[in-house]
Amino acid sequence: MTTGIEKPGEAHLWHPGDHVLWRYRANGPEGAGGSIHICRPVTVVQDTPDLLAVWMAPGTECIKPELTDGTPIHAEPLATRYTKPRTTVRSRWFGAGVLKLARPAEPWSVWLFWDRGWRFKNWYVNLEEPRIRWPGGVDSEDHFLDIAVYPDRSWEWRDEDEFAQAQQAGLLDAGQAERIRAAGRQATGLIRAWGRPFSDNWASWRPDPRWRTPQLPVDWDRPATALARVPEARRLPPHPRAS
Repeated sequence: MTTGIEKPGEAHLWHPGDHVLWRYRANGPEGAGGSIHICRPVTVVQDTPDLLAVWMAPGTECIKPELTDGTPIHAEPLATRYTKPRTTVRSRWFGAGVLKLARPAEPWSVWLFWDRGWRFKNWYVNLEEPRIRWPGGVDSEDHFLDIAVYPDRSWEWRDEDEFAQAQQAGLLDAGQAERIRAAGRQATGLIRAWGRPFSDNWASWRPDPRWRTPQLPVDWDRPATALARVPEARRLPPHPRAS
């Protein structure tokens, strides 16, 4: 797994084709220590001081949370979804891949989804803690509330019930909830103005066919200062990207 180039006093930048980890910490008091419960190996599409774009390929082996009794998280009734004990399990990302776009310090990332045959489906604004970069990837914390944005520029809030239940379960306090709502209002303002990345041509982007699917390392939950213990991927020339 490659880690790009890091210079003292500067943010390290990765190169197109590099493999990094996109991770999320658990929410609430149990997540305060930084325990990772979601880990997705991704391929870097673009990394500049203004934007990080990564591709999660179909079939990528990932880490996701699951209830200790084996129940998938979203199969558990909402009333007990955030109170029952959890563990982490390996799984694969099924369906089409996902392009993730993130700008530094923004409390969300924008994901692009396609149906089979590369028919563009929608953007998805995932409200989250601004990402912390480290040599092997980025770490964040999901904020439950999301926004779906469609090609006709219409949009809708998603997972408002989960956002409310997370507060009731004590995973978010009143101050956090208000900051998340404020971030959502900021994101909807960007959508209404049709600013970047919605105004960019990312929907027509396609992955380099030479890219191989990143492997999930055995130490996927290692501290953010450590490097991956997997062979370095062969770096490929930059692939044409969206403007």
